[in-house]
Amino acid sequence: MGTDIRDAKRPDPDAELVAIADYVTGRSIDSSEAYETARYCLMDSLACAMMALEYPACTKLLGPVVPGAQMADGVVVPGTSYRLDPVMGAFNIGALIRWLDFNDTWLAAEWGHPSDNLGAILAAADYESRRRLALGKAPLTMKEVLTAAIKAHEIQGVLALENSFNRVGLDHVLLVRLASTAVATHLLGGSREDVINAVSNAWIDGGALRTYRHAPNTGSRKSWAAGDASARGVRLALMSLTGEMGYPSALSAKGWGFQDVLFKGEAIKRSQEYASYVMEHVLFKISFPAEFHAQTAVEAAMSLHEQVAPKLDQIDKIVIETQEAGVRIIDKTGPLDNPADRDHCIQYMVAIPLLFGRLTAADYEDAIAADPRIDALRDKMQVTENESFTKDYFDPQKRSIGNAVQVFFQDGTQTDRIAVEYPIGHRRRRDEGIPVLKQKFHAALADRFAPRQAGAIAAAVADQQTLEALPVHEFMDLWRM
Repeated sequence: MGTDIRDAKRPDPDAELVAIADYVTGRSIDSSEAYETARYCLMDSLACAMMALEYPACTKLLGPVVPGAQMADGVVVPGTSYRLDPVMGAFNIGALIRWLDFNDTWLAAEWGHPSDNLGAILAAADYESRRRLALGKAPLTMKEVLTAAIKAHEIQGVLALENSFNRVGLDHVLLVRLASTAVATHLLGGSREDVINAVSNAWIDGGALRTYRHAPNTGSRKSWAAGDASARGVRLALMSLTGEMGYPSALSAKGWGFQDVLFKGEAIKRSQEYASYVMEHVLFKISFPAEFHAQTAVEAAMSLHEQVAPKLDQIDKIVIETQEAGVRIIDKTGPLDNPADRDHCIQYMVAIPLLFGRLTAADYEDAIAADPRIDALRDKMQVTENESFTKDYFDPQKRSIGNAVQVFFQDGTQTDRIAVEYPIGHRRRRDEGIPVLKQKFHAALADRFAPRQAGAIAAAVADQQTLEALPVHEFMDLWRM
């Protein structure tokens, strides 16, 4: 409950601050499925990071905060020669993982990408391992990284189940900052009280506006916002370790707390305990670098390519059925000015596979977007909500992300209505999806590293026990250029 706005007596910490701290510092994870999925998450996220290094719009933001501000034994930024302080290390790693909109996803009342937290986790763990070595102590192991990933996924994902920050205009990276702060504080040696203090400051930071994800302001900030949030999490963690104070009613303070100021007076809700649910159910973007609400629409369009591509000039209309969230976020008409605009437009993401039978990160660039046939197809598309897709999207037993695509021709004929409810990255398609995830990982390594180095990295992650036992700094050194 909120405190009296006139009463200066310091209250007990808000229940949610305590719950997060108790979970991070005291809860053991006994789910073998969660740990195995966390390993795949690490592989997938670093594959995304390696692919992002091909894009100058991303690489121009990497490196130290100013030229020359590197550390001789600092955090490794995978795929580069940079050695950075842990805050900038988190920004660099987080931006790389998120840049192509190709890392894992969680969809609920709030959506987001829990592997965004790996920027903070890897940077904090690498820094702490090297610090411990310098003091003659044992370094952290990769099992502790995987544990932190499971817990960061859980904090971000469970809070997203019932709390829709996007509906009040706030971006989901708020939850990245929150989860990153909590697990980074613990990785760096912080106590339960340190976690409470750090997380209270994470809530007090408020939230970024979502306007950079939506027309007419869609832009590249959406690709580095998660790196920024994870870096802030490490900064708040380091501050808490100095003894910097926290704010016990950061959420509930009447008039001045997060809930009253930014959440329309609503209390933050949570109906299930923190465990390992989110990591076990997380969605991987395996086949297509596309906003997740459109993943199954892209898959449906791919299956129609051979039938539709020879008859482009005969199309009358294209009907796309999606979930309510898909309509709200990615139904977009008019000019698309940049890659960030295009990968959040369901019409664009359907047009490309209908035309070319593919969807890659390069397909969002100006050279492909200049093809006039893309906008001609977009102009013929009708996007509608399918209420059953919306219902199953919110069903905790299903968590489907359904889309359907059907093409109608001028002569009165039409294609079959192709409906896909579960993308290949869904838990229900794990057996089908994991081999494709591995292919994505190995292809990314081959594009960035010489065969011997790529092989060493692949060997390190191939076996669960081998990876978990590996010291963090040794794992990170495998990725140095």
